[in-house]
Amino acid sequence: MEQVILASSDPSEPSRTAADWAAHEARLRGLPLRVVHGQPQEVSEAKVVVCGLRREDVADSQTAGTPLPANVEAAARPLVFVPDDISGPLHSEGVTLGVDARNPAAAAIAFAFDSARIRGSRLHVVHAWSLPASAAELPFAIPEEDRAAWEDQEVQQLADALQPWCEKHPEIPVLQDVVLFAPAQALLHCSAGAALVVVGRRPGAEWRHILRSLLREATCPVAVVPS
Repeated sequence: MEQVILASSDPSEPSRTAADWAAHEARLRGLPLRVVHGQPQEVSEAKVVVCGLRREDVADSQTAGTPLPANVEAAARPLVFVPDDISGPLHSEGVTLGVDARNPAAAAIAFAFDSARIRGSRLHVVHAWSLPASAAELPFAIPEEDRAAWEDQEVQQLADALQPWCEKHPEIPVLQDVVLFAPAQALLHCSAGAALVVVGRRPGAEWRHILRSLLREATCPVAVVPS
């Protein structure tokens, strides 16, 4: 069964923007584009499902109880949200991937590498970390040598997680970035000017908070990849 890029189209600005992005993605991947009216329903042959996003739908999503878009936690295919007010070029290059180096999501990594490959662009992999809980118990400022040692451990974990993927795709330049920020802040900062930011779908309130922040503030489309 031939795979397709599936997108929605109606008179609204978000749907038109999403359909334009989906058409470009279909050309890059050499796949046919199927455009449906209203919110696209998944079909088995969909490679990627593309949806328009109104910022106001998530603008007030400050609390953990605020629902995410209805299809995000049930989708069986990568789901790309295209905001209606993208500030940069719609078809710019560069892909940013958010990774938890301790528990990397293989499907999201594979999708991000493939997205960088079809664009002929660099892949920027971001791992956000925080100081260990024991650091708060120190009576004085954290010694720089301790902080550097902790960061070195995070850098090594990310390198280990990505090694098999880099060996599989030596043609793709990869920037590995370990950032002492909250995950949402790190991804928003590192994805500025990118063509796409990719995250793996995970259970839990923390992941939902990260996704809400991306959908509210990201300057490029956001891809959510199921495990």
